[in-house]
Amino acid sequence: MNHLDDITAFVKVAELGSYTRAAEALDLSRTRVSRQVMALEEALGARLIQRTTRRLHLTEAGERYLARAQGILLALEEAAAEVSSGTCTVSGRLRINGPMSFGTRYLAPQVARFMQAHPGLDVRLDLNDRRVDLLEEGYDLAIRIGSLPDSSLIAKRLTRCQLVFCASPEYLAQHGTPARIEDLSQHRCLRYRSGQNSGHWQVGKQTLAVSGPLESNNGDMLTQAAEAGLGIAQQPSFLLPESIASGRLVPIFLEAPPTLLEIHALYPARRHLPAKVAHFIDVLADAWGDPPSWETEMGLSPIAQQ
Repeated sequence: MNHLDDITAFVKVAELGSYTRAAEALDLSRTRVSRQVMALEEALGARLIQRTTRRLHLTEAGERYLARAQGILLALEEAAAEVSSGTCTVSGRLRINGPMSFGTRYLAPQVARFMQAHPGLDVRLDLNDRRVDLLEEGYDLAIRIGSLPDSSLIAKRLTRCQLVFCASPEYLAQHGTPARIEDLSQHRCLRYRSGQNSGHWQVGKQTLAVSGPLESNNGDMLTQAAEAGLGIAQQPSFLLPESIASGRLVPIFLEAPPTLLEIHALYPARRHLPAKVAHFIDVLADAWGDPPSWETEMGLSPIAQQ
């Protein structure tokens, strides 16, 4: 009896609690997933999932079978990873999640190069600023900037970025250039909003209350607003090379060390890391550098500013 695909479908439905979400994670239709689960139940001669109009839950037989099935699938995945690591084979499906602005500039180009180097690779790249659940949503890897919540995921540091104060030459000519942290409270501040209090800026170890005419959950929009002379922005360095090189924005160096944000690769814990994930992480670390390329281009150095 060979029902590996059916077992995979059942496990995914049980883990996600939904046929629809399981279908999305497996890139199959909902009808196909439902038929696979039914085929497995028929082959086993037992009902595994109790379906109702509102929800589904595992039967007693389903609970027992799920524990065994998860172990079997994990063993197969680890065996495949061990073999592929030994032969340096990079192929199969690679599911990646990353932040929007950073991902567009620095992650997407590396994905394209990685796929060119490994034609047997099939990639799904999702860019958004939502903290996705890697296990629940089926991602192999996620790129995260800033602090990391406690979790069972493995985090590997890739590089970092610093937060840079910047404004247009016109704004600074009209309102003056702040020299101290306290001076920022007298300026029009363009604030990034990510579900937290955008009325405060972190400057090194200090927190400063600021105000201004604009807040947004998109860093590119704040860069454009700063270029238009609307105020001072505190932006991650990876957003600024072109704006600073062209003179549209001027970096502002205060009498305080810059705020540094670490950039990590996150992936689920497993005994053997798949070759496609391990190799891609190495590619990112090598391509971005530490200090990162976007900061060396602007001549930014945390040591020089401290």
